[in-house]
Amino acid sequence: MRELFRSNDPVLMSFARSILRDAGIETVVLDQNISIMEGSIGIFQPRMMVASDSWNEAVDVLEGADLGEWVNRDGKN
Repeated sequence: MRELFRSNDPVLMSFARSILRDAGIETVVLDQNISIMEGSIGIFQPRMMVASDSWNEAVDVLEGADLGEWVNRDGKN
């Protein structure tokens, strides 16, 4: 799995998941529950993950939806 992006914005997360799902790319959101438990003060941002072999395609899909600025390109997993 590879991190695609992270955000505390639930609308952004839902929109990105929907776009990626429509493109046939499965996603997993990690750290969502800890974000809720810490009171949503922003310390823990939920991370959207995709399979490593789907990462390039997922980036292309998000860039096509004008969401490329959110993509984590530093290579961290």
